[in-house]
Amino acid sequence: MTAAIELRDVTKEFPNGARAVDGVGLTVEAGTVCGVVGHSGAGKSTLLRLVNGLEEPTSGSVLLDGQDIGALGERRLRPIRRDIGMIFQQFNLFRSRTVLGNVLYPLRLAGLGRAAARARAEETLDFVGLAGHGARHPEQLSGGQRQRVGIARALATRPKVLLCDEATSALDPQTTDEVLALLHRVNRELGVTILLITHEMDVVRTLCDRVAVMEDGRIVENGEVYEVFAWPRHATTAAFVRSARHSEPDPGLLERLRARHPGRLLTLPVVDGRPGLDGLSKLLHAHDVDFTLVHGGVGEVRGRPLGSVTVELRGEAAAVQAVVDGLTGPGRVEAGAR
Repeated sequence: MTAAIELRDVTKEFPNGARAVDGVGLTVEAGTVCGVVGHSGAGKSTLLRLVNGLEEPTSGSVLLDGQDIGALGERRLRPIRRDIGMIFQQFNLFRSRTVLGNVLYPLRLAGLGRAAARARAEETLDFVGLAGHGARHPEQLSGGQRQRVGIARALATRPKVLLCDEATSALDPQTTDEVLALLHRVNRELGVTILLITHEMDVVRTLCDRVAVMEDGRIVENGEVYEVFAWPRHATTAAFVRSARHSEPDPGLLERLRARHPGRLLTLPVVDGRPGLDGLSKLLHAHDVDFTLVHGGVGEVRGRPLGSVTVELRGEAAAVQAVVDGLTGPGRVEAGAR
């Protein structure tokens, strides 16, 4: 596939010596959704500003549709910026303008005639579910509606790329789900490439095709969303994944489970294409071991099952060990085992 966005060994240093982005390489293929995850200060926002040309890299190259934007002057960069839409965490709407006026603003800047701009703005508001709201002002809208206005404004110029800066972190869970569903439509129906930064792995799980994890200005892990969720390789990634999977007991919960369940505890992953629970029933029967399900859950990531279950095994010590030995193997058991 064609790369819509490509960062080649990009570094950004500020005059105070801080290095916000450090040797980053990242490719976002056209028509896909890529999430960039990291804690505050990881360099996510600076990376986004490099992509839209608001910051220039200290070294390396940022390419949009194959064009190195750092090699372009302001005049040649201006039309490229029109191919980039931007959605902000705090909406960044003009309070003095109506909803329609906010969406008209980038169209008028782009030189579209009054009638054509109004028709485009109304069409875009209809797409985001705000038909009939054009005469209202932002303060008359809910947070979710304001973000829809922000999305409509970003889409009005019909960009090829949409950049999202923590676009859902100011919203409640239900409204977040609605906005993510809208962004999914933007990607699938309009073919817009989306690059979003977030600290919420649930957002990545719901919307993204690929995810890059940043720490201290570097990308420490990058891959397809399911692969990263199922088999995180870096400690920072693993911590983010645990926050979203909810089915794997953290150390505190594991200790409480041990206090309530005197048998041997075992946490087994449920991962697409990997055996985990399949052999448990036969092993329990063969070795006369009882079990109780004490924690866990299975959900879906990109349409594939992912989760874990924690069980208490009870029986003779040798028989319990035989069950554990029958289940263990590379990638087959995650043990909070005692």
